[in-house]
Amino acid sequence: MSKRVLSGRIVSDKMDKTVTVLVERRVMHPLYKKFIRRSKRYAAHDEENTCKLGDMVRIEECPPISKRKAWMVIERNGEHMSPETHVIAADAGAPAAAPV
Repeated sequence: MSKRVLSGRIVSDKMDKTVTVLVERRVMHPLYKKFIRRSKRYAAHDEENTCKLGDMVRIEECPPISKRKAWMVIERNGEHMSPETHVIAADAGAPAAAPV
């Protein structure tokens, strides 16, 4: 099963490595059939503290990082964020050692 991905706007960046993201969605009223805006705030992890107030971001579900934080910023203003678990091999271009 894939992880949920939401899009929203940053409304607070005052915490260290955490941003508050406001996600808005439109739902239809059951009786009046009019579309209503519903919003919710999510605490999301921002490892490098690069996100600023007003940025449009995409957040993805992750295992809980703290009591309130179970989301991670994956994209900021359309550009992909580098994941912290991304491992780059130091000797990617070096030839392999010959077997003995």
